[in-house]
Amino acid sequence: MALYAALTFWLVVIMFSAWGVHQMWSSLVKPRVVNSVLLPGTLVAQLGHVLGLLLSGNSVQNTSLMGDDEKGEPKSDTPDKERLPIVGPILVGLLPLVACGACLYIAARMLGGSVLGDVAAGTATQLPQALPTTIAGVWELLRGSVNLLEAMLNAIWNSDLPNWPTVLFLYLAVCLTVRMAPFEGNQRGAIGAVFLAAIVISVLASFIPSARDFIENSSWPILSFAVAMLLFLLLISLLVRGVIGFIKILANSR
Repeated sequence: MALYAALTFWLVVIMFSAWGVHQMWSSLVKPRVVNSVLLPGTLVAQLGHVLGLLLSGNSVQNTSLMGDDEKGEPKSDTPDKERLPIVGPILVGLLPLVACGACLYIAARMLGGSVLGDVAAGTATQLPQALPTTIAGVWELLRGSVNLLEAMLNAIWNSDLPNWPTVLFLYLAVCLTVRMAPFEGNQRGAIGAVFLAAIVISVLASFIPSARDFIENSSWPILSFAVAMLLFLLLISLLVRGVIGFIKILANSR
């Protein structure tokens, strides 16, 4: 159970980190510009959102990748009455996250093998597969997250960075990870979806040993990379916002 509790925790970290990065970028640059840059990730997430609506028995209306307003957010009308009151929002919240994660896995296998291989080279540079139960363990978790960031940056720096496959992978990784943020109006469904997914995966793994092996050996490096990417983007965004705020304070003091 420790593995699935850790999986749930890191998926929640991914969702809230992605939401924080998107909100931070939208406060620094026009939201329409941000959403235009993230268009590949938006396409994948929107397809997952639409699939969730269809599987829950709802109709899909007024769906678009970019709205006509200044924000340019993806649009899809929320049904007035859910056909499946509890399961419906969970499906709608889960499938965009699953779609983005699956596409990130495919992109890593096809384009980012060198980067991901370096990140996954050692267990010390991956997310822990069990949550800490002591204060010392919490600090160790924080130190491990910093080590993971360092490993990711070193892997990117030592990769074939000028080559287009690596550049394309990094661009897609940014788009897909940031678009793992829950859609507006379905945040509770997305959180519930993560907990439900962890329960379903744990049940399946008890019957299918290869499912647990897939999580531990194949999926965990991707999960570690996604968390490291989002934490790095969040850190850089906070730094840029702080510098801009400092410059504005100096400019207004004259």
